[in-house]
Amino acid sequence: MTGPSHLRTTRAAYDAVAVKYAEFVRAELDRRPLDRALLAAFAELVRAGGAGRVVDVGCGPGRIAAHLNALGLTVFGVDLSPAMVGLARQQYPDLRFYEGSMTDLELVDGALGGVVSWFSLIHTPPEQVPGVLAEFHRVLAPGGHLLLAFQAGDDPLAEPFDHTVAVAYRWSPDRMADLVRQAGFAEVARLRREAERDERFPQGYVLARRPEPAGGSTDERTVAR
Repeated sequence: MTGPSHLRTTRAAYDAVAVKYAEFVRAELDRRPLDRALLAAFAELVRAGGAGRVVDVGCGPGRIAAHLNALGLTVFGVDLSPAMVGLARQQYPDLRFYEGSMTDLELVDGALGGVVSWFSLIHTPPEQVPGVLAEFHRVLAPGGHLLLAFQAGDDPLAEPFDHTVAVAYRWSPDRMADLVRQAGFAEVARLRREAERDERFPQGYVLARRPEPAGGSTDERTVAR
């Protein structure tokens, strides 16, 4: 089956390069002021909404989770790769990291104030992306925020490319925003920035919010862990 096969392939690929990958991305945010600004805006929106817990989906070695934690959020990470999870736990022992898949997060409905998928949705086959976005919608509380980052393409269809670790897909920010809206989110912002000198492609970002039900409030939810 496509789902289990692509998950197994991605897990094995990242296990094989975990140490090298962690070193490569370790200081990446230091030279990405716009990326830091987007993460800061996301953190501010989550705090304004009640500062519910945030999951860094596809957290890798944990650097984005750690950055968001430094911005005042309560964050935990989930990643397919046991090797990546081990590195994240070693590097950031005060944070929690778990093995898991974005296709089936082990969380109760409405558990979270925020979901971040920072260049991790890119390995999902295009036909499965709507299901992943539906899962993000499920675990977010009404009023919670979603931040996606991905390599940007110009074609309205997803464009496969030879990612250095595993097969990946570029997305038009407009097309990704359409899918996010179809999953039930309200778009907050979308952005495309041009590639830096050490990047192959432009980068895309979509920030969205799960709408609150009209005229009602929601009970506090807990994480099923």
